[in-house]
Amino acid sequence: MSAGRVVIYGGKGALGSACVDYFKANNYWVGSIDLSENEQADASVVVPRDASWEDQESSVICKVAESLAGQKLDAVICVAGGWAGGNAKKDLAKSADLMWRQSVWSSTISAALAAQHLKAGGLLALTGAKPALAGTPGMIGYGMAKAAVHQLTRSLAGENSGLPSDALVVSILPVTLDTPMNRKWMPKSDFSSWTPLTEVAQLFGKWTQDQERPKTGALLQLITKNGITELIPAE
Repeated sequence: MSAGRVVIYGGKGALGSACVDYFKANNYWVGSIDLSENEQADASVVVPRDASWEDQESSVICKVAESLAGQKLDAVICVAGGWAGGNAKKDLAKSADLMWRQSVWSSTISAALAAQHLKAGGLLALTGAKPALAGTPGMIGYGMAKAAVHQLTRSLAGENSGLPSDALVVSILPVTLDTPMNRKWMPKSDFSSWTPLTEVAQLFGKWTQDQERPKTGALLQLITKNGITELIPAE
C-alpha cells in the first residue's frame, strides 16, 4: 500500500526531481509531468512542447486520469518554471511569452488538474517568486508571470474556485534555490542564503500529510539565512 498519490508538474527539473525522489522515498505513488520523462516516477506524462495552452491542458488531464484509474490525488505540486532577464528595451514580448508558458501555463494546468483529480482536503502547491512582490525592471517578463501565479493562488483559495472542499492552495516564493544550474551561473554567491531543494520537498511532504499547514491562499516567502530557512507569509 502506498502512503498516497502525488503529481509533480515540472518533475524532471532540479526541484521537481528532488520532490519526486522525496515522495518516492516516503512510499508515495508519484506522477511526473514535464517536457521530458522522469524515469524515477511511477507514471511520467510528457507534455507536447509545441501544443497550444488548451491542448496541453487537455492532454495532461487525460493522461493523468488514465494513470490514476479512478483514484484521487493527495497533492498536485507545480514547481515548473524558468528565468529570463530583460527590460522593455529589447525582446520584451519574447521573454514575457517564454515566462508565461513556463510559469503560468503550468500553474493553470495544475489548477485544472487539481479541480478534476484532487481529493477533498488535498494540497495544490504552486511556485511564485519573492522578487515579484515588487517591481522587477531587470526581468519584467519573469516578474509579470510570477505575479500572475500569486494572483492565481489567491483566486483558487476563494469560494467557488472549482477546487475540492477544504483544499489547501499555497504558493512558495523562493529567492534563490540551491540548484546545480544556479551554482554554475553564480559560483561566487553566498550559498548559505540559498534554499536547499530537500527542504522545499520536505515542506510539501508535511503539508500533504496535513502537518503545519499554512492558511489557504498564502504566499510563503522562503527566506534562507546562514543555512536556516524561514517561511514568511507575504502581506
